[in-house]
Amino acid sequence: MTLAEIRHWVFDMDGTLTLAVHDFPAIKRALGIPQEDDILRHLAALPEAESAAKHAWLLEHERELAVASTAAPGAVALIRALHDAGYRLGILTRNAHELALVTLAAIGVADCFHTEDILGRGEADPKPSPDGLLRLAARWGVAPERMLMVGDYHFDLECARAAGVHSALVNLPENPWPELTDWHARDCAELGRMAGVLV
Repeated sequence: MTLAEIRHWVFDMDGTLTLAVHDFPAIKRALGIPQEDDILRHLAALPEAESAAKHAWLLEHERELAVASTAAPGAVALIRALHDAGYRLGILTRNAHELALVTLAAIGVADCFHTEDILGRGEADPKPSPDGLLRLAARWGVAPERMLMVGDYHFDLECARAAGVHSALVNLPENPWPELTDWHARDCAELGRMAGVLV
């Protein structure tokens, strides 16, 4: 299947549609998480009260970042072009759903997504689990192989591969994960040109 034939697109958010601003090493230091650990997995394994307190801190920290979000190069043009052409669009993020809404509003594309098609860490198992993509495929009534996952990190690509969904890597000059990537573009504008929706 060619990129131009895929009309169900799912996007990672932070670092894909927005400029990456999360300082993950600093977040881990603030929360007392070993640098080699995944933040969400670590918090999920903590006692309930401690996990809730640290999740609350993380949510407030991420809220500040969400309000100040800046669109990544080409992201708004791509989302608008896909939306105007009748594509079905979704978000799959390890961020919280409520903050995804804030972020999408901050960069000016909130109207291009149905809120039920925006899955955060509370609506689906976090990437690299394929859970979110499979939920969207079921909701949309489309086979996973007719979907595209767009992201900037190997969790996005691993998630897509596990779900049987095509993958596109953006916002990295080189592709460090070619075995997981179906398409690689310098940014969202280039991906849009590859798909034939931008000139």
